[in-house]
Amino acid sequence: IMLHSTLALSLLLIAVSSNLAMAIQKEKRVPQTLSRGWGDDITWVQTYEEGLYQAKKSNKPLMVIHHLENCQYCQALKKAFAENEEIQEMAQNNFIMLNLMHETTDKNLSPDGQYVPRIMFVDPSLTVRADITGRYSNRLYTYEPQDMPFLIENMKKALRLIQTEL
Repeated sequence: IMLHSTLALSLLLIAVSSNLAMAIQKEKRVPQTLSRGWGDDITWVQTYEEGLYQAKKSNKPLMVIHHLENCQYCQALKKAFAENEEIQEMAQNNFIMLNLMHETTDKNLSPDGQYVPRIMFVDPSLTVRADITGRYSNRLYTYEPQDMPFLIENMKKALRLIQTEL
C-alpha cells in the first residue's frame, strides 16, 4: 500500500508539474494581441507614453506604426513588415515598438497629416525624428511593401543617430 500511494503521489506530482510547465510556457508566449499581425516575436508596448518611457529607460529608439484594420495599404505593409526577417530581428532587439490604430495627442507624430500607414521614429531624448522619412514627398512617413529595404536603412539611420548624438 505504501508503494502504491507513493507511486500515485509521484504520478500526481508529474501531472501537476507538467501542467504547470505548460501554463508557464503559455504565459511566456502571451497571444500577442498587441502585435496586431506586425510581428508576434516582437515585444510591443501598449501606449505612446509607455513607449517614450521605455525608449528613455533603455536608450533605444521608439518606432511608431500608425495603421488601421480596414486599410488595404496598411494590410499590405503589415504583411511585408512581418515577413521581413531583418526588420523583425531589428525591431525585436534594437527598438521599442508600438503600433497604434488611433491618433495620439502628440502633434509631432503627424507633422504632415494623419494618414495611414505611417512609421515614425522617436529617439531616446524623446525627439520625434522628422528627418527620417520615406520615399514619398506627399506622405513623408509612409512606406509601401516594396520599400522594406528603405525602411531597413531608416531603422539603421535611427540607430546611428543615437550613437552620434547622445
